[in-house]
Amino acid sequence: MAKLSAYILTYNEEAKIEAALKSISWADEIVVVDSGSTDRTIDLAKSYNARVVHVEFEGFGKLRNSAVAACSYDMVLSIDADERCTPEARDEILSIIADPDAADAYLIPRRNYFMGKWIKHCGWYPDYRQPQLFRRTSMVYRDEDLVHEGYVVNGKVGRLKNAIWQIPFKDLSQVIAKMERYSNLGADKLKARNVSGSMTKALVHGIGNFLRLYVLKLGFLDGWAGFVIAMSNFEGSFYKYAKMVEKDSNWGSP
Repeated sequence: MAKLSAYILTYNEEAKIEAALKSISWADEIVVVDSGSTDRTIDLAKSYNARVVHVEFEGFGKLRNSAVAACSYDMVLSIDADERCTPEARDEILSIIADPDAADAYLIPRRNYFMGKWIKHCGWYPDYRQPQLFRRTSMVYRDEDLVHEGYVVNGKVGRLKNAIWQIPFKDLSQVIAKMERYSNLGADKLKARNVSGSMTKALVHGIGNFLRLYVLKLGFLDGWAGFVIAMSNFEGSFYKYAKMVEKDSNWGSP
């Protein structure tokens, strides 16, 4: 029977990783790719017999390619530390890897839990991210992408019916921290692509992202949780472009 490698990317994830590890304990191999955690992340990973590989962070594209290269088996499952593989998704995955006619990569729906409720709108359900189950020789991530990494699949792409869970934020402080980190990476990504920035562009993109999630994707139906999600996307997009302006400007002391 075909075997499965599962990998998790980590950096100081002690509050989240144990539940993720439990949810994939049935995998034939668990690889934790860590980028310098200083908390108990590595100890927790080893307690679940995961193989820990250290990779310096140079962007998510390179990091994920390094993770795939560290996997031993042909079929690979990508799970983030804030995700949980449900029993239903597990059973479907096991049936897929046992099928000789299975596709080369599969998108997996995700159910997101935020501010005490399951989010049904805002683009957060079914929230297909990127193929999370795939043959290691059939998919590659774009090395140059620092964040929101693209990918190329050489073969057929399918979709799972059963969802995994994601609990992306423990509290609002984590929402703000992720916005700060991703806006930095996003600014560098745009800079590498020679995209110009301006404060007007920052405002337009910010408002556009807010309206896309809150109105077009019906985020208002998720109540205050939907508003917070849309607002965090406004801030992330706004500051991504504003930080490009900052890098190109002389805003030193008077």
